[in-house]
Amino acid sequence: MDSVDAGTGGILRQPKAVWATAGASVVAFMGIGLVDPILPSIAEGLDATAGQVSLLFTSYFLITALAMLVTGFVSSRIGGRKTLLLGLAFVVVFAGLAGTSGSVGELVGFRAGWGLGNALFVSTALAVIVGAAAGGSAAAILLYESALGLGMACGPLLGALLGDASWRYPFFGTAFLMAVGFLCIAVFLKEQPRPARRTSPLDPLRALGHGGLASAAVSAFFYNYTFFTVLAFTPFVLDMSPYRSGAVFFAWGVLLAVFSVIVAPRLQRRFGSLKVLGGSLVLLAADVLVLGYGDHTTAVVCTVLSGAFIGVNNTVYTELALGVSDAPRPVASAGYNFVRWFAAAAAPWFAPKLEEWTDAHVPFVAAAVTAVLGALVVAVRRGALTLPRPLGTDRAGGTPTAEERETRHATEDGVTALAN
Repeated sequence: MDSVDAGTGGILRQPKAVWATAGASVVAFMGIGLVDPILPSIAEGLDATAGQVSLLFTSYFLITALAMLVTGFVSSRIGGRKTLLLGLAFVVVFAGLAGTSGSVGELVGFRAGWGLGNALFVSTALAVIVGAAAGGSAAAILLYESALGLGMACGPLLGALLGDASWRYPFFGTAFLMAVGFLCIAVFLKEQPRPARRTSPLDPLRALGHGGLASAAVSAFFYNYTFFTVLAFTPFVLDMSPYRSGAVFFAWGVLLAVFSVIVAPRLQRRFGSLKVLGGSLVLLAADVLVLGYGDHTTAVVCTVLSGAFIGVNNTVYTELALGVSDAPRPVASAGYNFVRWFAAAAAPWFAPKLEEWTDAHVPFVAAAVTAVLGALVVAVRRGALTLPRPLGTDRAGGTPTAEERETRHATEDGVTALAN
């Protein structure tokens, strides 16, 4: 991976096109956690149950998962800039419509359209930033990861601030911010070169035939179930005002960002990616188990603390998905995300159902079990998940090193589905 060259101005001295894309990425990731603090308010305002309101996540991520098969198909034909603008246009329209919803069914449907727009945008943003950034791919990826963490942290805060007046305002606020992002990208971003080879919707599925990539996807599927049980179900358990809930998930997002961008790489260098991932998954399982059985204060602390483990997991899983196979990065990443986002769609629906059938503790027991299952997949499939060669080793024969694969992927074609 390229180093950040101070001679080019470093990470903070970037073209306007990069800042426009990174800023829109922050808002795109804000949309994931935006509804967290206002879920109880939405349920009250639309006379809906917790299970019905949790479908806001299910519809969003179900469409996101399915869209992973077509984002590469679209952007390899119309180009990265037009794909970004198309995705942003979808988000502006459907986020605005979500704020006008008169029933939970309408809101769930509009969130599905929002999910399609977000998939088109976030699956293309990293490749666009890599292509336009000064300082090489290292600076670009750090900017992208920082945008992701900042968005995940600020989403709940924005939802709380606007949602305290009305649950509709966060949706209108997101539509407005994304409209600003649309204008900035339209003005400052030039069209990126199109890939030499067009992507087929079946390419991501074919890539999953690689044992390492399939193992990473299956492990991430179990992990994502745990992740989105925390994100979508915990607000009902905490039962706090939008401001208090927003503060809790803001702190959660800050830990997620710090551990994703700063702590995880250091742990990987010292202990190795697979040990870090396995240990973090086990610790996350213990954390959500205590969250489910502790008192209210304990639940708040464990919710915030889970952000640290989630941040580490996100970083390691992304690197595994991009480096474990020789498939082009956009194709491998799309196949990986296609599998794991189904768990993000399932958990928000299934967790409230488990509570209805049993009690409030069982959804967190299930989340702890899935985190352990993710760790077991990592342990059992350790050989398949190990990169063919350590980063920076010399090439012997025809197999590219991890460093060579990164250089190739960074300039390869237009689209990456790297959304954590």
